[in-house]
Amino acid sequence: MSADAFEPAIPTTASPEVEFISLTHPNPSTELNPVPSRGIDLTFFRRYVRTLEEGGFDYTLLPYGSASADSFVLASAVGQLSERIKPIVALRPNTTFPTVAAQKLATLDQLTEGRAVVHLITGGNDAEQARQGDYLPKTKRYARTSEYVDLLRRSWTEPAPFDHDGEFYKFEGFGPGFAPYASPIPISIGGQSDEAFEIGGAKGDIFSFWGEPLDDLRSEIDRVHGIARASGRTTLPRIWVTFRPIIAQTDKLAWEKAHEYVTRVAANFAKVRPHAQGTPQNVGSQRALAFANRSELYDRALWTKTAAATNAAGASTALVGSPETVAAAILDYVDQGASLVSIRGYDTLADAVDYGRYILPLVRQEIAHRKATGQRSGFQAEHPGNYGPEYAEFATAPNAA
Repeated sequence: MSADAFEPAIPTTASPEVEFISLTHPNPSTELNPVPSRGIDLTFFRRYVRTLEEGGFDYTLLPYGSASADSFVLASAVGQLSERIKPIVALRPNTTFPTVAAQKLATLDQLTEGRAVVHLITGGNDAEQARQGDYLPKTKRYARTSEYVDLLRRSWTEPAPFDHDGEFYKFEGFGPGFAPYASPIPISIGGQSDEAFEIGGAKGDIFSFWGEPLDDLRSEIDRVHGIARASGRTTLPRIWVTFRPIIAQTDKLAWEKAHEYVTRVAANFAKVRPHAQGTPQNVGSQRALAFANRSELYDRALWTKTAAATNAAGASTALVGSPETVAAAILDYVDQGASLVSIRGYDTLADAVDYGRYILPLVRQEIAHRKATGQRSGFQAEHPGNYGPEYAEFATAPNAA
């Protein structure tokens, strides 16, 4: 594709809106500079949440792991430290009984006056699941997630006590449950397995992807929306896509930073997670590594070497370039149908500041232009990134002066 291909007409697949997600970190540890402690640095945490609020982020994800801080408690703290940010609780169904999770989420929603969101993590690694006593095989875990979604929604809306006798959960006389602030809480589902698509398409309010090449993502969006329509849904799941942008004043400077970063990240990953090698169990990581093996660079600014350096352990594909190039790349994904864009960096707090100053305003300016005029501006054509002649040279010249 060339810059000339970016015509004024808004693609029929484009989302008319975009909201931004970050990930809240409880301490200064980063993949560039790991800190041995896993504790919460309260001063840092407060500053981080304030940075997201002031930077204009719409949501923040509170991640979950067997050795991490509890996502529910962190989400409650975020809610009280902010006025507008919507906390997304990452939740594994094996860790909290569904009626209890519904109660906890509704409580968070009441405390934040309707800002709560939940992201269900079915679990893609048997060893990590076993650390908290979950020995179900992966196919059964997705079936459990499906039952879990139904029970969350029923717990929030059922007007009278009800019984349940399912494959994974059984109880009698529950309810009416504690209600959310005003309406049912949005439920996000992610994953790349067939089971994930079936459950997410049929039942998710949001379906999440890691950053991948545009054409591949579009086919995956078509797939999840096709499942949604086949299940009788009239409201399709919103699409959430995640990137790790590396930005600087110019594309050339951004690539110098990117080459430095990937070297440091790879070295630290080898030290911190020496056993996280081999073929990952989860399909999302397998897919990310397949893209990385095929090419390091895709589309306008998508770089996969960061995924290869960490064995695709989590969302790890980067967008590299100037703020304008990266904003244009994000708009490419909006044009494919993404309405939720998660961006989090490698220098976590500093990157959150920079994204709020330089990325979010550019994307929102283009969205405002589209709403006002009914067409795209020339912004994407003016910042071609890899669609232009010089960008790939920067990408392959790590020692450029």
